[in-house]
Amino acid sequence: MAPALPRLKRRAEFLRVAGAKRKWATPGLVLQARRREGASPPGLPDSTVRVGFTVSKKVGKAVVRNRARRRLRAAADRVLAEQAKPGYDFVLIGRAATVSRPFADLVRDLETALRRVKARRGDQGDPERRGRAPGGSREGGPRNAGAERGPGAA
Repeated sequence: MAPALPRLKRRAEFLRVAGAKRKWATPGLVLQARRREGASPPGLPDSTVRVGFTVSKKVGKAVVRNRARRRLRAAADRVLAEQAKPGYDFVLIGRAATVSRPFADLVRDLETALRRVKARRGDQGDPERRGRAPGGSREGGPRNAGAERGPGAA
């Protein structure tokens, strides 16, 4: 069994990941991702993946929330350790379906979310930066170039 991934523990770390606005919701969980810029916390190499877990009281009482967190932790240890890009922080948010969803589907949900936030090993870079010209648009011209053409224009 692989060692557990380093955890996000402080509220400020969770808020920093949420502020990156890179997230994907699936039936079993919500994944938020943020690439760490600059210096990592002391004693932590830049290539490390860190993960935090949160489940709100909407999901259920303490026993149910803890079960959801345990299932998220098991899925994260299985998926993120092998497939996540190094240098990222992730927050996994439990949903009502996290507890009742089959574990294989939960793992598949996490793999899908990881791919959709472009934080899986082998995926191309940041979606905010990829293919963009310095002016901000993909082609380098005005943002809606060609939009003035009508439906019959060639």
